[in-house]
Amino acid sequence: MKTILRTLLTSLFFLLASASLSATEGERKTLLIVGDSLSAAYGIDSDAAWVELLRQRLEQEAPDNWQVTNASISGETTDGGLRRLPTLLETHNPAIVVIELGGNDGLRGFPPDVIRNNLAQLITLSQQHGAQVLLAGIEIPPNYGPRYTALFTDIYSSLAAEYNVAFLPFLLADIYDDELMMQADGIHPTAQAQPLLLDNIWPELLTLLEQ
Repeated sequence: MKTILRTLLTSLFFLLASASLSATEGERKTLLIVGDSLSAAYGIDSDAAWVELLRQRLEQEAPDNWQVTNASISGETTDGGLRRLPTLLETHNPAIVVIELGGNDGLRGFPPDVIRNNLAQLITLSQQHGAQVLLAGIEIPPNYGPRYTALFTDIYSSLAAEYNVAFLPFLLADIYDDELMMQADGIHPTAQAQPLLLDNIWPELLTLLEQ
């Protein structure tokens, strides 16, 4: 009888422990990153990328609260991100969406109004799903002239103001003009620059994480 009782108590203990663990995992919020090569570890070891460094920081500072899902793809455009976003939102149900897109659009000379409309839809879809949004801005070389460059840069600040979202004006601030921090193509940051990328985005992100 005692053996049976001991077995039942042991089984009950493991069931309760398992249920507690499942509940904890279920309560973890998801931070979804929808970006391009700047967030997809282009040309560097994925373990050194700023997104992985972010994951490690969250594991240290809030291990039971957040998990990071990186849906970034090298070469991604705002149009591609917009087509993928509904499925990503449905699958991951994120509490925060970081939108880091537009650089490839600008480098290819896409019309500013098209880029702006796509980014606006990305923000709107995320907000309608109940997620907070962090919009990470980017700047492009003046290949298409000062007017296009200015129109492109203005897209991000105007959208951030219109939709009242967290905003990082330039992801590569204090990085892009340092040869040691940029790969040979002059577009993608090196592994050495990844901690700086995280430092750039962290203050804006922390505001959302604490809400």
